[in-house]
Amino acid sequence: MTAATEQGAKRGGGVSWPVLLVGLAIVSPLLWILASGIGKDPHDIASPLIDKPAPAFALRTVEGDREVTLDSLRGKPVVLNFFSTWCVPCEQEHPALLAASRAFGDRAAFVGIVFEDTRDAVTRWLDRHGGRGYPVLIDVGGPAAIAYGVYGVPETFIIDGGGTIRQKFKGAVDFGTIRAALEEVR
Repeated sequence: MTAATEQGAKRGGGVSWPVLLVGLAIVSPLLWILASGIGKDPHDIASPLIDKPAPAFALRTVEGDREVTLDSLRGKPVVLNFFSTWCVPCEQEHPALLAASRAFGDRAAFVGIVFEDTRDAVTRWLDRHGGRGYPVLIDVGGPAAIAYGVYGVPETFIIDGGGTIRQKFKGAVDFGTIRAALEEVR
C-alpha cells in the first residue's frame, strides 16, 4: 500500500462524509426547485379575478345594432369568450362555443368579445366559420380586455349568475370543458 492509499484508508476510504452531506444538503433543494418548475409555463399566472366581481362592460354588437352590458346578463351564468379573427386556436374553438350555446343557451348566456380586430374582419370571419350563435361584441380600444386582464386570445371566463368570475380558461376550450364549467356554477 502506498502512503497516499494508507492515508485515504485511515480517513474512511477517500470519502469525506461531512463534505458529502453538506453538498447534498445544498444541492438537493436546488434540484427540487428546478425539477418542480419543469414543464410549467412561466407566463401562466392565476387570474386575480377568480371569485371577484366581473368587471362591468357596455359594448356594441358587431352589427352595431345594440349595446350589451354585463348587468343585462345577470341572473344566469355567462360564458365570456375573448377572441380575434387572426387567432388560430380561436378558429378551432368556435364550433365548440357554437355547439355549447345551442345546448346550454337556455340556462347560460354566451358572449364573444373581439380583441384587437375590425368590424369588417369579424363579420367576414363569422360568416366563414359558422355565424353567430350568441352576441359578438367589439371592444374598441380594448377597455374590456384590459379590465379582464386578457394578455392573449382565446381566453374564456365563466361568470356566475350573480356576476362573480368563477373560472378562467387560457387557450381554446372544448364542449366538455364548457359543460363542466357550467355544471359547477348552477
